Amino acid sequence: MRGMYTQNPYLPRVRRDAAFMAARQGVRVTARHFGVSPGTISKWVKKAQVIGVHPIPTESSRPHRSPRALSREMVSAIIQERSGRRRCAEVVHQALLKQGIIVSLSSVKRTLDRCGLLKKKSPWKRSHDFTPRPLAEYAGALLQVDTVHIMAPDGSRIYVYTIIDLYSRWAYAEVVEKIGAQPSVVFLKHAQSMARFIFEMIQTDNGPEFSIWFTHALGHMKICHRHSRVRQSNDNAHIERFNRTIQEECLDHIPSTISSFKKAIPEYLRYYNTERMHMGINFKTPMEMFPRY
Repeated sequence: MRGMYTQNPYLPRVRRDAAFMAARQGVRVTARHFGVSPGTISKWVKKAQVIGVHPIPTESSRPHRSPRALSREMVSAIIQERSGRRRCAEVVHQALLKQGIIVSLSSVKRTLDRCGLLKKKSPWKRSHDFTPRPLAEYAGALLQVDTVHIMAPDGSRIYVYTIIDLYSRWAYAEVVEKIGAQPSVVFLKHAQSMARFIFEMIQTDNGPEFSIWFTHALGHMKICHRHSRVRQSNDNAHIERFNRTIQEECLDHIPSTISSFKKAIPEYLRYYNTERMHMGINFKTPMEMFPRY
């Protein structure tokens, strides 16, 4: 159990010197001199009487007996149940109860933790502030943004930024040579200039192009930003479906070059927003979801 006790290499000699000082000047004077309790000095004196002039080593404070500790058989049963399918402590606890092994859930967790069988969150993992997801009750209330990665014939990558409004299904896309936090902000400004409504909330995945710098930049634009849950693609189902649609109906039928994409995407977006009917909005087009003045 390295790390539970002091690793100061000079402390054993300090204890020895304190014990001999206490024999000459008294326990209380020595305790005030070394800044410890008189009871501690008395223990050091007793140990010095046994080991003599040698330094007094650091000893473990572990008790000699633990009458309420789990038996070896129970610990072995916990480890065996965990090692099978690597289920969580709650499932292991219930499985043991069904086998007639009475043990508390806290004991199961402590045993798994002591044996290094618990999967803990990495201290280096970047966390994001939780922002409630609003209801898409009007245009601009919630939009989803994502990127499409396409491999060109020469081995290079072509990136397409996409955005969709969950209420009206209005969508916009733009091809770029590289992605990042700054290109993401530039794309969003272009999308806002093309939309007939104000963006209030943007939802993205946890990609590096939507980092904390992107969040701060949206804050200056008076736009809120929230991240989807990790490994939960259904959170961004609308933009994922649009990514598939634009690839199947547009990008897959033209050469994979930036010039071809820049020419074809605007033409497809005009069709998508003004002519293509959507089942999710009762067979209307996105432009029909906006009130006419």
